[in-house]
Amino acid sequence: MSRHFRTIFARMLGLRPPAMQVAALCICPETSRVLLITSRGTGRWIIPKGWPMAGRTLAQAAMQEAWEESGVQGEVSETPIGRYHYDKEQDRSFAIPVDVRVFPVRVSALADDFPEASQRTRKWFTPAEAAELVDESGLKQLLRSLKASSVP
Repeated sequence: MSRHFRTIFARMLGLRPPAMQVAALCICPETSRVLLITSRGTGRWIIPKGWPMAGRTLAQAAMQEAWEESGVQGEVSETPIGRYHYDKEQDRSFAIPVDVRVFPVRVSALADDFPEASQRTRKWFTPAEAAELVDESGLKQLLRSLKASSVP
């Protein structure tokens, strides 16, 4: 079934397509390690992510999230490295489906002072270690697919 047909069919049923978020997969170019941060609510290991921002490309929004949530400075690719899906829990006891587009970031520095420094922990992991720590199956798969030679 084509994407266009699925969208029309979903609207006829009163369903909405998944919301979209952007994420930054922060990679150390020297070691090929990836940076994970803890979520504010549950303390789970995640990658920086958030909603698209007016006046910014999707990649630029992902880079802004990387800065705010983990103090990352570096260069973001305008081409996503992949995507994954998850259900975002809402305050009113329901979840919305979210499609996350993941943009690789070549990290050049980590700041000690950044907007969410007091709310999160950050740590470097090999992609295989990181895949074991995150909950989202699509993100696990994306991390497992990383190879040192494919690091942007």
